[in-house]
Amino acid sequence: MREPEQAASNPWRARLYGRAWNKLAALPRRVLDIALPLQCVSCREPVTGEGLCAACWGQLSFIAPPFCPRLGIPFVYDPGPGLLSMQAIADPPAYQRARAAVRYDDVAKTMVHGLKYHDRTDLAPAMGRWMARAGRELLDDADLLVPVPLHWRRGWSRRYNQSGALARIISHTAGVPIAGDALRRMRPTQPQIGLSRSARAGNVQGAFAVPPEKKATVQGRRIVLIDDVLTSGATVDACARALLRARAASVDVLVFARVVDTFRGPI
Repeated sequence: MREPEQAASNPWRARLYGRAWNKLAALPRRVLDIALPLQCVSCREPVTGEGLCAACWGQLSFIAPPFCPRLGIPFVYDPGPGLLSMQAIADPPAYQRARAAVRYDDVAKTMVHGLKYHDRTDLAPAMGRWMARAGRELLDDADLLVPVPLHWRRGWSRRYNQSGALARIISHTAGVPIAGDALRRMRPTQPQIGLSRSARAGNVQGAFAVPPEKKATVQGRRIVLIDDVLTSGATVDACARALLRARAASVDVLVFARVVDTFRGPI
């Protein structure tokens, strides 16, 4: 449906048609809001605006400074500029920096599992926007977003890649392009849940590669890897190594949630 062309010749009439058009365009959304009221993205209780209800919002732990400048692990106190976490010193990753929007607590887990396993793609917009805010310093320097890929068999069963869904929201918010096919999972891997740190690393070792036809896309680019959760970091570390072997200039990591060991402090 288009506004009548004759309105353009009369400013008063154009304003009148414009107001009427805006009201008509808003009707489908209003009807949808009445038929399907907005719900909390975690507990599904009705909310007056998009996002979480007050109870779930109060339980979500957003990560803010002070945190480790390398791994993004939050500190319980400010140790001063440039000081790293013990984990970053003892076991430095292949990627340069990691940032997460929230701690992996009960509400975050509900959201991640809903997006990942239960087709709750309606969660991606809020999660992606929070990630874009948490990773602003990474995105300001980035040339390209690369979502952590699924093996084609798992992608077939899930019908979509949750990391890709988040990357699309971040790309729209931050204006950084996506290369969804720049990285490939070469073999199926066992789910990481329940594995030890060393078993996680072994599970994904050599599992990722940049296809030969995509090496030109990666070479010399500052890349931000996108994933839903960072636990041990084994998956994103394996992805970063594959991208760096293809001569990416640098690799950072941006996730929705990360597991935080509260007993690890700065050095």
